[in-house]
Amino acid sequence: MTFTAAHATVVVDGAYELAEGGRWFDGRYVYVDILSGRLFELRDDGADPRQLACTDVPLGAVAPVDDRPDAWIAAAGTGIALLTADGALEWLDRPEDRTPVPSRMNDGVADPAGRFWAGSMAYDGTHGAGSLYRTDPDGTVVRVLDGLTIANGPAFTADGTTMYLADTAAGTLLRCRVDPVSGDLSGSPQTFAQLGDGEGSPDGMTVDAEGCLWVAMWGAGAIRRYHPDGHLIHTLTVPAPHPTSVCLHPRDNRLFVTTARYGVKDPTTASGAVLSVPVPVRGTAACSWRGRR
Repeated sequence: MTFTAAHATVVVDGAYELAEGGRWFDGRYVYVDILSGRLFELRDDGADPRQLACTDVPLGAVAPVDDRPDAWIAAAGTGIALLTADGALEWLDRPEDRTPVPSRMNDGVADPAGRFWAGSMAYDGTHGAGSLYRTDPDGTVVRVLDGLTIANGPAFTADGTTMYLADTAAGTLLRCRVDPVSGDLSGSPQTFAQLGDGEGSPDGMTVDAEGCLWVAMWGAGAIRRYHPDGHLIHTLTVPAPHPTSVCLHPRDNRLFVTTARYGVKDPTTASGAVLSVPVPVRGTAACSWRGRR
């Protein structure tokens, strides 16, 4: 079933080149503009978005550091770093410095156990050059998967035992079983869904309160919702060709969608923006990284 988002509203017309990484933390919606390295927050009080930090490298996504207000763990530049409000980066590791082609970090998220997961990609989209990394509470950064092309949208179920991962360029949604204690993957990733030509490319993702997976479809102007058994429940069209991330409000029935101007020939105010769409389900607040206390 396909539904048009007739009530989609532009909440922030930021003219962002590549808005991404939308998450709900501590009563606020937090997102990034990747290529400009900026981090923003949007609160429910109707105020304009506020810039929280600006880095001198691309900023893929962040998660809050537990018990450290205004501190973030960030997928930034070529690695993982701790980020403070003044834009300073304390690097934990920069594994993409050691890759054969110029690469950067991309989307990332913390899991319910307090680990931070983030993917990478080559700037030129080199096939197989992307990886997925896990950052443990002690600050150790571990490469969990390689051979990906554009690793995107890690999303976890509430119990932390299942992780969904997109390889955007391959049009593939993967499902991985995760040991919630160790963080190790249990067996090989399984194909959850395979997108065909003309269906768009899977980008940012989130799991709703009913355990269903929402996926932003880059190039298709659409958001898909999948049942945990893998079947497509419905498709929601949005007024921007490149939606990049999805986030469900934990108390209101609202879906926040970031979009990109990048690659859009004739962008409107809905491209490079934050959209809000009424939906019949809620999400859950995003998790924190429980390290470096």
